[in-house]
Amino acid sequence: MSIFKTLDDLGDITGKVALVRVDLNLPMKDGSATDLTRVEAVKPTILELADRGAKVLLLAHFGRPKGARHSTMSTSMVQGDVEKVLDREIMFIPEVMGPVVEQAIGILSDGDIGLLDNVRFWPGEEANDPDFARGIAAHGDFYVNDAFSAAHRAHASTEGLAHCLPAYAGRAMERELKALDAALGNPEPPVAAVVGGAKVSTKLDVLKNLVGRVHHLIIGGGMANTFLAARGVDVGKSLCEHDLADTANAIMDEADHAGCTVHLPYDVVVAKEFAANPPSVRTCNVHEVGADEMILDVGPQAVEALGDVLKTCRTLVWNGPMGAFEIEPFDAATVALAKTVAALTQDGSLISVAGGGDTVAALAHAGVTDDVTYISTAGGAFLEWMEGKELPGVKALG
Repeated sequence: MSIFKTLDDLGDITGKVALVRVDLNLPMKDGSATDLTRVEAVKPTILELADRGAKVLLLAHFGRPKGARHSTMSTSMVQGDVEKVLDREIMFIPEVMGPVVEQAIGILSDGDIGLLDNVRFWPGEEANDPDFARGIAAHGDFYVNDAFSAAHRAHASTEGLAHCLPAYAGRAMERELKALDAALGNPEPPVAAVVGGAKVSTKLDVLKNLVGRVHHLIIGGGMANTFLAARGVDVGKSLCEHDLADTANAIMDEADHAGCTVHLPYDVVVAKEFAANPPSVRTCNVHEVGADEMILDVGPQAVEALGDVLKTCRTLVWNGPMGAFEIEPFDAATVALAKTVAALTQDGSLISVAGGGDTVAALAHAGVTDDVTYISTAGGAFLEWMEGKELPGVKALG
């Protein structure tokens, strides 16, 4: 992990202007945010800087305006939601640089918070235009990045600003980077990875990276069907990318050479239709799947065996559910494995780091959100980290 400065490295910041990149791209319905998780995540950083006397200017994107102003994508849309979480009044500033911002800074008192407009209203943001970054930086004394979820984007507000001002990781970014380092950067062995989801094609780079870095690779979801088919198993009507058979075999061969054990289910839950509690649902050996059946979950014997594997491990990284967890009874394997992971984590025998939208939802469904070591809500950035890619927003802090 690269060495980066945190808020602990800041001296007296009274009266200084902090430019803070946060993720306020909130899901909305009827003019209000339906999920405030991202605001809760950056709350500690914002309040710490404000309480230490800085003038805090928040930089964020909202939607995909593609370099043009849209009233429905102004960050003013989320101002009320941010104020509610912070329990502070915020000044909305309808620009990101220039005399309007300068005037606002003059009005703000030490410890006050301002919300700049959507950085993606300007083409220079996504183009990572150095002049645009310098224009924003002209108003700040230092830069804080607390938006890991946008760290895989080399944009002006996520990467460019770090080259213009003294740069620091916010508290959420700091927690994320430390958790990810514990999971794959410098993990305590043995290391296991759970990778699930619908398609192998979306996670090829993840799988190729992991086989050389973990001791146990547990494959679930529709992805497992592709690997089973590659090994000659008839998976019936299951979701399966048959054209990736050679790729799946190549990944398993790489795992063998690297000393990584790939775990595929040997018993599965099948049904003739994808619906809640269908009459045709049954559990069988993978070699007994009917031509008119589809695999929708991992079977109980395989899940129990996977639990035994995890008991021998010290570190786990998890991305993707084991089955079609949104519909009962095909949530059973994901829930059972999640509860095992939670128990091992609470016992202190396992460091567990999970991420990705479906994974976050699955762990919440299993009721173990508070019982794993760390859950990343970063989505694309988390996936690129699992692929072994260097994230521009993180690299710039080093």
